[in-house]
This record gives sequence, C-alpha cells and structure tokens, in this order.
Amino acid sequence: MNSSTAPLFEPLRIRSVTLRNRIVMSPMTRGFSPGGVPGADVAGYYRRRAEGEVGLIVTEGVGIDHESALGSAGLDEDDVPHMYGLEAVAGWRRVVDEVHAAGGLIFPQLWHMGVMKAEGSGPHPSARPLRPSGIWGPLGRTTSLDAGYIERVGHPTTPMSESQILDVIGAYARSASHAKEAGFDGIAIHGAHGYLPDNFLWSETNRRTDRWGGDHVQRTRFAVEMVRAIRAQIGPEMPMVLRFSQWKQQDLKARLAETPQQLEEILTPIANAGVDVFDASVRYFNTPAFPGSDLNLAGWAKKLTGKRSITVGGIGMNNGVYDTKKVGSVSQSNLDLLMRRFNRGEFDLVAVGRAILHDPQWPRRVRLGEPFEAFDQASLKRLT
Repeated sequence: MNSSTAPLFEPLRIRSVTLRNRIVMSPMTRGFSPGGVPGADVAGYYRRRAEGEVGLIVTEGVGIDHESALGSAGLDEDDVPHMYGLEAVAGWRRVVDEVHAAGGLIFPQLWHMGVMKAEGSGPHPSARPLRPSGIWGPLGRTTSLDAGYIERVGHPTTPMSESQILDVIGAYARSASHAKEAGFDGIAIHGAHGYLPDNFLWSETNRRTDRWGGDHVQRTRFAVEMVRAIRAQIGPEMPMVLRFSQWKQQDLKARLAETPQQLEEILTPIANAGVDVFDASVRYFNTPAFPGSDLNLAGWAKKLTGKRSITVGGIGMNNGVYDTKKVGSVSQSNLDLLMRRFNRGEFDLVAVGRAILHDPQWPRRVRLGEPFEAFDQASLKRLT
C-alpha cells in the first residue's frame, strides 16, 4: 500500500451501499451499444474497471425513456445506450452482473440532452429538441463545439409546454425504475454541461416566467421535481448522485452561481429533494471556485449542503478534457495536489476519466504506488 494515497482506499457508506474505496470512474460517452443496447463487449469493458479496483463505476450517459433524449452532431446516437425496453434492460443486467462478479459497484448516468439535440438527429430524428425557453443558448461565446453544429442548433424553437416538462420528469423516473430492475446499485443524473436539467438551472437557457422559471432559486424546480420523482421510484435505500457544473458547452466560461450564497441557494433544494452526492464537474480539479477561497467546486458543494461530493477534472493527466481534443494529453502524477485537498476533507470521492479509460488498472497502481502507463490518445476511441 502506498502510504501517501492510503486514505483514498478507505471505504465509504452512502445509504445502503458501501464503496470499497474513494475512486470513481467518471462517466464518459463511448458509443459502443448498437441500437442502444449494451452487449458483451460493454459488459467486459466495465468489468475490467471493477477488476482494476475502481470503487464506483458511473456509466457513460444513458438515454432516458423519452424520444428527444438523444441526438447531436458528430456522434452516432444509435450506438449510445439507453435505459428502456426489455433488450436494453437485459443488456444492462449483464453489465451489472459482470461488475458485481468483479467486486465493483455501478450506477447508470441518466441523460437527456435537452437543447443540445439537433433537429433530425438521434435514434428518433422526428422528435423535436426540447428547450425550456426555445433557445439553445448564447452564440459567440467560448466553446469547443463545431461551427456547423452551432449553425444547425442556433435558431429559436418552441418552448417546452407544461405537459412536455411533466412527461420528461416521468421519463427520468421510469428509467430509474428500469435501472433498479437491472440491479444497479444507485442512480446518477447528468445535470451539467448544457443538458436538460442544466438548461432549466441556467439563466441563459431558462427565461420562463411560469413556475419552471424565475430567479436562480425558482429555476431549481425542474431538478427538484425530477429528483423527487426518481426517489419515489427507487425508494430510500439506493444512493443518488447529481452532476452539475458552472461551465456549459455553449460557454466554457459560464457561471451557474456567481457567489457561494447563490450556489447554496441552488443546491440546497436539490439536496433536500433526495440527492446524496454532488458530482461537481470542472475542467481541472485544482481550480478554486470563487475568489477569496482555495476551495474547489466540490469543496463548496460539500460545505454548503452537508452532502458528500465528488471532485473531477484532469486527475492523472496534465490538462483538462477539452485540451486533449486540441493538443493531446500525457499522464501526470498530480496526486500530491489531490491528496492535499482530500486529506483536509474538501471532498469525499475522486472521479477519474481519461486515465481509467486508458488503463483499467489505474486505481490498483495508485494503491500500490506503481508507475502509470503513458497515455495513449487512441484509447479514447477504443473499448478496451
């Protein structure tokens, strides 16, 4: 055991589930599930991470039971998994069984792309994109999105109706029920990066004046009702994780909250609705969230809500995920920076993306103090 990282290998109990260590496999879209159904290769992919001693696996984004959930540009959405239908649920049950056989735990990340779905895309191309206020978001901001895609999605559409909002909330609840049926250990929700729950939280995509809009507190209603609906389906024992972010794909410099007080007022109603863990997505984990404090976003989420939190962003790498797409990345041991924050109780869990995607044995290497493999950019496109 590497003594400097030993605290990462202490167990953690959340509701009825006990994680064997604090390392989480961060959700990463893979697109290797033809027709939305994960096969034996996907089950093997996740099993290898459990064998590598990941404490908790959060799957890639999984489309919820709604026709508009998936669809974008530059991605074969027919190969993105979903959480509905007998075949898909059976496929996920095989994934769960493989992970459990290797001693791991696994949550699905429920996903509705919201405004990011382009017209005519996805498994259901006739399904219109759903947008709280009919707007995709601000144009001309800092983004890594393709100009052609932005041209396709930038025009205004019809705002979501009351019935559409309630239908989507129901779809989240149904998909959570399907996940429970498949044997998952908990539920994760993608509420960040410009996807549907985030569309309701962010002022640039939610300008509604009814009960689903208003100030930063009133804009939490969709997330609150979604979490309540999921909790009603899965019961009191299963843990629930919500990913949130300041930045959006429409604007990498966006801020959901300008102050800690605003962040508290946004997260507290969601926590009270039934979320156990906040997955605070940032581009690099060692970045302070607000002036005047060294706390990162996960640190603030824990401090303000009293809930568990997950830090993520560039752990084991020399830069953030969007930098990988531009200039590539290399493996880097930044565990000293990570442990400095972890040991002072800033956050409870550590999510690792690219490093674990490349090397399923990464957590075991951390535990034993072994050298890391050199990062291979091609691993981002393989299911290994």
